[in-house]
Amino acid sequence: MRSWELYAFLLPTLLYFAIFHYGPLYGAQIAFRDYLGPLGIWGSPWVGLQNFERFFNSAYFVNLLSNTVILSVLMLVFSFPMPVILALMLNQLGNQRYKRILQTVSYAPHFISTVVFVGMLFLFTSPSVGIINILASKIGLPRIYYMGNVAWFRPVYVLSDIWQETGWGAIIYLAALSAINPELYEAATIDGATKFQRILNIDIPAILPTVTILLVLRAGAIMSLGFEKAFLMQSSLNLDYSEIISTYVYKVGLLGAQFSFASAVGLFNSVANLTLLLIVNRVARALGGTSLW
Repeated sequence: MRSWELYAFLLPTLLYFAIFHYGPLYGAQIAFRDYLGPLGIWGSPWVGLQNFERFFNSAYFVNLLSNTVILSVLMLVFSFPMPVILALMLNQLGNQRYKRILQTVSYAPHFISTVVFVGMLFLFTSPSVGIINILASKIGLPRIYYMGNVAWFRPVYVLSDIWQETGWGAIIYLAALSAINPELYEAATIDGATKFQRILNIDIPAILPTVTILLVLRAGAIMSLGFEKAFLMQSSLNLDYSEIISTYVYKVGLLGAQFSFASAVGLFNSVANLTLLLIVNRVARALGGTSLW
């Protein structure tokens, strides 16, 4: 009771999570019902695992799962390390003015809305007026319709994410690097250590716990790709690779009004993420001693 002011400050956050995160879990039961609006959740008939069986036995299941997992793994392999690399490079810059300029330039794409950003991708990759194809034609390469070529969907998706999120993601690593004792760098410099050796022996060990925690969180969301970007980049020409679980849930749930079936698909996705989070967290704790809990 002596610290009631601190708990009062915490109350709005607790209410937010209770209302908008835990409260909606009540509606997850429609995944096990044949939901009918006039009957409500409790009045709708119980069908058990019928919606899950329908999804697992559908012709789309393997393609949806493979598209989601492959795209997520590519994001994890190629996109996740880039903020770490950028933070390590910026940390070694001695010119503070140049460093601030680079940070501002790398942060800027993060603040572009997804709709505008995808519009820029269509413009840049246009086979007729796109800057990429114009430059390619100047050096004798053929023009490619990237957004309409199914083979280019994943590379464009991953590379555009690197462009948009690398600078923003580097902030937390720069914060971790700023906590390193400067005397360590001074001692390493006196001992004749090169910049690469200082990065290898001082910077990387210092931010490794932060990298591990963020890697665990990222692995726990491997089945949850952003819906907006994938949906906006979709076309009838690249649908074989661009149709992922989140876009499928939107189409069958909101557009098709199959609320119970879409809820079952979304619940499967969440359970898969939770399972991966538990596994990766346990492996991280066993290997490096750093984990979420």
